[in-house]
Amino acid sequence: MKKIFFALAIICAAMFFVPHYACAETDWYWLESNDKYSKYFDADSVTVNKKVVTKDGKEIAIEIEAWTKTTYSYEGAAETIKNYGIENVLPDPNSLKYSLALIRVNPQNRTLQYVREDFYDGKDKVVWSKNEGRIKEITSQTFDEEFYCAIVDEVFQMGERDRKRAADGRWLDLWTHTDDKGLTTTLSADTTTMRLKGSNLILWEWQVTKNSAGKTTEIRFMKKAINLTQGTEVIKDGQIWTPTNSWKDLQDEYDGAYRMIATDEPDYQGLVQLRVYVKNNREWVTRYSLD
Repeated sequence: MKKIFFALAIICAAMFFVPHYACAETDWYWLESNDKYSKYFDADSVTVNKKVVTKDGKEIAIEIEAWTKTTYSYEGAAETIKNYGIENVLPDPNSLKYSLALIRVNPQNRTLQYVREDFYDGKDKVVWSKNEGRIKEITSQTFDEEFYCAIVDEVFQMGERDRKRAADGRWLDLWTHTDDKGLTTTLSADTTTMRLKGSNLILWEWQVTKNSAGKTTEIRFMKKAINLTQGTEVIKDGQIWTPTNSWKDLQDEYDGAYRMIATDEPDYQGLVQLRVYVKNNREWVTRYSLD
């Protein structure tokens, strides 16, 4: 009996350390593809790790995990190897075929973290692994946006993926202004990123400036907190692009302080638009809220 128990213990321990899905078939659900990558996730693996009970008795998930899969073309593998800085481990992009990742998301802050990543060759052998990646916020510019949307939708079913893909539902045009130099600036808000916390609307905005010839002279990609009641705003994060300097971090000239939005500036038109949007879409902007 002791020998049987010992043998079973060894088998169970071995199974524990085998990479996820290495010994079982998985129903991978296809999410999207391009010339470099194809993305999948396992809906059955979606797990709510942590919940919070709100004042009105609702249980709201604050930490969700799921397994995802990414397959690579040669170009996608080369780009991935370069991004991870593992050219010495995988000098030949042909040796990287796919990866499996355990992803953890927080819907209240729209963040994602790779808890574990295993990278495989064509013979299903792990060639490199990484644990506890950095926590990052999901925006229209992040590689992982489709993973985030699919995982959160599996729990809340609020239509994150549908809104991400909607041609006329994702971006809200806030204002367009042409100055006396002939420069035309347009500001749009990404409704997928909107979260209302108290009176503050957290969101990402995309601002494009073009000259009179229609050539883009500047792009600003900004995370803002806008106090809809007080009519003030602050830039929390962002990047700025120009033809000469490409992308750089955006420096907030107010050093993190809220600034008053004057009624005679274009941003006031945007403030009015956002107030109307929040009033008409309160369920969306308060989704996953703990208030």
